[in-house]
Amino acid sequence: MANHHPAPELLTAFSAGSLQLSHALCVSTHLERCDECRANLMRLNSMGAKMMEDLKPARASEDLKSSVLAMLDDAPKEEPAVINRDSRIPRALQQFIPDDYDSLQWHHVSPSIQAAKLVTDSNGSKVEMLRIKPGGQVPSHTHTGDEYTLLLEGSFSDESGIYKEGDFVVRDGRHKHKPMVTEDKECICLTVTDAPIEFTGFFTRWLNPILRRDHFAH
Repeated sequence: MANHHPAPELLTAFSAGSLQLSHALCVSTHLERCDECRANLMRLNSMGAKMMEDLKPARASEDLKSSVLAMLDDAPKEEPAVINRDSRIPRALQQFIPDDYDSLQWHHVSPSIQAAKLVTDSNGSKVEMLRIKPGGQVPSHTHTGDEYTLLLEGSFSDESGIYKEGDFVVRDGRHKHKPMVTEDKECICLTVTDAPIEFTGFFTRWLNPILRRDHFAH
Protein backbone atom coordinates (compact mmCIF):
# COMPACT_ATOMS: atom_id res chain seq x y z
CA MET A 1 0.00 0.00 0.00
CA ALA A 2 1.41 3.37 -1.04
CA ASN A 3 2.09 5.97 1.64
CA HIS A 4 3.14 8.80 -0.67
CA HIS A 5 0.76 10.09 -3.33
CA PRO A 6 0.44 12.76 -6.06
CA ALA A 7 -0.58 16.16 -4.67
CA PRO A 8 -4.30 17.00 -4.99
CA GLU A 9 -3.60 19.64 -7.64
CA LEU A 10 -1.67 17.08 -9.71
CA LEU A 11 -4.54 14.59 -9.52
CA THR A 12 -7.01 17.36 -10.42
CA ALA A 13 -4.96 18.28 -13.50
CA PHE A 14 -4.83 14.58 -14.47
CA SER A 15 -8.63 14.35 -14.20
CA ALA A 16 -8.98 17.46 -16.36
CA GLY A 17 -6.61 16.04 -18.98
CA SER A 18 -4.26 19.01 -18.70
CA LEU A 19 -1.06 17.23 -17.63
CA GLN A 20 1.81 16.89 -20.06
CA LEU A 21 2.58 13.38 -21.30
CA SER A 22 5.46 12.60 -18.93
CA HIS A 23 3.61 13.68 -15.78
CA ALA A 24 0.39 11.94 -16.85
CA LEU A 25 2.32 8.73 -17.49
CA CYS A 26 3.76 8.74 -13.99
CA VAL A 27 0.41 9.54 -12.33
CA SER A 28 -1.39 6.91 -14.42
CA THR A 29 1.12 4.25 -13.40
CA HIS A 30 0.68 5.16 -9.73
CA LEU A 31 -3.11 4.95 -10.08
CA GLU A 32 -2.83 1.30 -11.13
CA ARG A 33 -1.34 0.52 -7.72
CA CYS A 34 -3.21 2.90 -5.41
CA ASP A 35 -6.85 2.34 -4.40
CA GLU A 36 -6.93 5.61 -2.48
CA CYS A 37 -5.93 7.75 -5.47
CA ARG A 38 -8.26 5.85 -7.82
CA ALA A 39 -11.15 6.64 -5.47
CA ASN A 40 -10.13 10.32 -5.35
CA LEU A 41 -9.90 10.37 -9.15
CA MET A 42 -13.40 8.92 -9.47
CA ARG A 43 -14.74 11.74 -7.28
CA LEU A 44 -12.93 14.33 -9.37
CA ASN A 45 -14.23 12.77 -12.59
CA SER A 46 -17.79 12.81 -11.21
CA MET A 47 -17.46 16.48 -10.32
CA GLY A 48 -16.15 17.22 -13.82
CA ALA A 49 -18.99 15.27 -15.43
CA LYS A 50 -21.54 17.22 -13.36
CA MET A 51 -20.00 20.50 -14.48
CA MET A 52 -20.16 19.38 -18.12
CA GLU A 53 -23.84 18.47 -17.73
CA ASP A 54 -24.54 22.04 -16.67
CA LEU A 55 -23.11 23.34 -19.94
CA LYS A 56 -25.37 23.52 -22.99
CA PRO A 57 -24.02 20.95 -25.48
CA ALA A 58 -23.40 21.93 -29.07
CA ARG A 59 -25.77 20.14 -31.45
CA ALA A 60 -24.01 18.25 -34.21
CA SER A 61 -25.73 18.10 -37.56
CA GLU A 62 -27.33 14.81 -38.62
CA ASP A 63 -25.08 14.73 -41.70
CA LEU A 64 -21.97 15.02 -39.54
CA LYS A 65 -23.11 12.28 -37.16
CA SER A 66 -23.99 10.00 -40.08
CA SER A 67 -20.60 10.47 -41.72
CA VAL A 68 -18.74 9.74 -38.48
CA LEU A 69 -20.77 6.58 -37.87
CA ALA A 70 -20.13 5.46 -41.45
CA MET A 71 -16.39 5.92 -40.99
CA LEU A 72 -16.48 3.81 -37.84
CA ASP A 73 -18.42 1.06 -39.62
CA ASP A 74 -15.96 1.04 -42.53
CA ALA A 75 -12.85 0.91 -40.35
CA PRO A 76 -11.03 -2.43 -40.70
CA LYS A 77 -11.40 -4.75 -37.74
CA GLU A 78 -8.05 -5.98 -36.49
CA GLU A 79 -7.57 -9.00 -34.30
CA PRO A 80 -5.66 -8.05 -31.16
CA ALA A 81 -2.10 -9.35 -31.17
CA VAL A 82 -1.21 -11.85 -28.49
CA ILE A 83 1.77 -10.55 -26.53
CA ASN A 84 3.47 -12.60 -23.85
CA ARG A 85 4.33 -9.68 -21.59
CA ASP A 86 5.72 -9.78 -18.07
CA SER A 87 2.80 -9.31 -15.68
CA ARG A 88 4.95 -6.97 -13.56
CA ILE A 89 4.85 -4.29 -16.27
CA PRO A 90 2.20 -1.62 -15.47
CA ARG A 91 -0.39 -1.19 -18.23
CA ALA A 92 0.49 2.48 -18.65
CA LEU A 93 4.08 1.54 -19.54
CA GLN A 94 3.44 -1.41 -21.82
CA GLN A 95 3.68 0.66 -25.01
CA PHE A 96 7.27 1.55 -24.03
CA ILE A 97 8.44 -1.79 -22.60
CA PRO A 98 8.38 -4.57 -25.25
CA ASP A 99 8.38 -7.69 -23.07
CA ASP A 100 9.92 -7.28 -19.64
CA TYR A 101 12.34 -4.98 -17.85
CA ASP A 102 15.31 -6.93 -19.21
CA SER A 103 14.24 -6.06 -22.78
CA LEU A 104 14.97 -2.36 -22.24
CA GLN A 105 18.20 -0.77 -23.48
CA TRP A 106 19.87 -0.29 -20.14
CA HIS A 107 23.11 1.66 -19.76
CA HIS A 108 25.27 1.92 -16.66
CA VAL A 109 25.23 5.24 -14.84
CA SER A 110 27.43 3.83 -12.08
CA PRO A 111 28.48 0.32 -10.98
CA SER A 112 25.20 -0.07 -9.07
CA ILE A 113 22.78 2.00 -11.22
CA GLN A 114 21.37 1.38 -14.70
CA ALA A 115 19.05 3.70 -16.62
CA ALA A 116 16.83 3.20 -19.67
CA LYS A 117 15.15 6.09 -21.47
CA LEU A 118 11.48 5.57 -22.36
CA VAL A 119 10.38 8.87 -23.92
CA THR A 120 10.93 12.63 -23.92
CA ASP A 121 7.76 14.70 -24.23
CA SER A 122 7.23 17.94 -26.14
CA ASN A 123 8.12 20.02 -23.06
CA GLY A 124 11.52 18.37 -22.77
CA SER A 125 10.65 16.28 -19.71
CA LYS A 126 12.43 12.93 -19.77
CA VAL A 127 10.85 9.64 -18.70
CA GLU A 128 13.32 6.94 -17.64
CA MET A 129 13.52 3.67 -15.80
CA LEU A 130 16.13 3.26 -13.09
CA ARG A 131 17.41 -0.10 -11.87
CA ILE A 132 19.55 -0.01 -8.73
CA LYS A 133 21.28 -2.97 -7.12
CA PRO A 134 20.54 -3.93 -3.50
CA GLY A 135 22.45 -1.57 -1.24
CA GLY A 136 23.20 0.78 -4.13
CA GLN A 137 22.95 4.52 -3.72
CA VAL A 138 22.51 7.62 -5.85
CA PRO A 139 25.15 10.29 -5.11
CA SER A 140 24.01 13.36 -3.19
CA HIS A 141 22.20 15.74 -5.53
CA THR A 142 19.60 18.46 -5.83
CA HIS A 143 17.30 19.35 -8.74
CA THR A 144 17.06 22.13 -11.31
CA GLY A 145 13.41 21.24 -11.98
CA ASP A 146 10.74 18.86 -10.74
CA GLU A 147 11.55 15.17 -10.37
CA TYR A 148 8.84 12.52 -9.97
CA THR A 149 9.85 9.05 -8.83
CA LEU A 150 7.45 6.10 -8.70
CA LEU A 151 8.71 2.95 -7.02
CA LEU A 152 7.72 -0.13 -8.98
CA GLU A 153 9.79 -2.72 -7.11
CA GLY A 154 11.97 -2.65 -4.01
CA SER A 155 12.46 0.26 -1.63
CA PHE A 156 14.89 3.05 -0.82
CA SER A 157 15.46 5.65 1.85
CA ASP A 158 16.78 9.19 1.92
CA GLU A 159 17.04 12.03 4.41
CA SER A 160 13.23 12.41 4.44
CA GLY A 161 12.13 8.82 5.02
CA ILE A 162 11.64 5.32 3.61
CA TYR A 163 9.79 4.70 0.34
CA LYS A 164 8.26 1.42 -0.80
CA GLU A 165 6.50 -0.07 -3.83
CA GLY A 166 3.78 2.22 -5.17
CA ASP A 167 5.07 5.38 -3.48
CA PHE A 168 5.00 8.57 -5.56
CA VAL A 169 7.88 10.85 -4.54
CA VAL A 170 8.29 14.46 -5.70
CA ARG A 171 11.52 16.43 -5.37
CA ASP A 172 12.59 19.87 -6.64
CA GLY A 173 15.26 22.49 -6.08
CA ARG A 174 14.34 22.80 -2.41
CA HIS A 175 15.50 19.23 -1.78
CA LYS A 176 18.96 17.76 -1.48
CA HIS A 177 19.12 14.01 -0.94
CA LYS A 178 21.14 10.83 -1.28
CA PRO A 179 18.79 7.88 -1.95
CA MET A 180 19.97 4.46 -0.79
CA VAL A 181 18.36 1.15 -1.78
CA THR A 182 17.70 -1.46 0.91
CA GLU A 183 19.93 -4.52 0.99
CA ASP A 184 17.23 -7.16 0.41
CA LYS A 185 16.10 -6.43 -3.17
CA GLU A 186 16.96 -4.39 -6.25
CA CYS A 187 14.96 -1.20 -6.80
CA ILE A 188 13.16 -0.46 -10.07
CA CYS A 189 11.76 3.05 -10.47
CA LEU A 190 9.96 5.14 -13.05
CA THR A 191 11.36 8.67 -13.04
CA VAL A 192 10.31 11.91 -14.72
CA THR A 193 12.68 14.88 -14.73
CA ASP A 194 11.78 18.31 -16.09
CA ALA A 195 15.44 19.31 -15.94
CA PRO A 196 18.70 17.51 -15.10
CA ILE A 197 19.66 16.70 -11.53
CA GLU A 198 22.70 18.48 -10.10
CA PHE A 199 25.26 16.53 -8.10
CA THR A 200 26.49 18.30 -4.97
CA GLY A 201 29.40 16.07 -3.93
CA PHE A 202 33.01 17.17 -4.35
CA PHE A 203 33.87 14.23 -6.62
CA THR A 204 30.64 14.19 -8.65
CA ARG A 205 30.08 17.86 -9.52
CA TRP A 206 32.19 17.51 -12.66
CA LEU A 207 29.42 15.30 -14.09
CA ASN A 208 26.83 18.12 -14.07
CA PRO A 209 27.70 19.55 -17.54
CA ILE A 210 27.38 16.02 -18.98
CA LEU A 211 23.99 15.54 -17.30
CA ARG A 212 22.74 18.85 -18.73
CA ARG A 213 23.90 17.90 -22.22
CA ASP A 214 22.36 14.42 -22.06
CA HIS A 215 19.04 15.65 -20.67
CA PHE A 216 18.41 18.11 -23.47
CA ALA A 217 19.63 15.77 -26.24
CA HIS A 218 16.50 14.26 -27.90
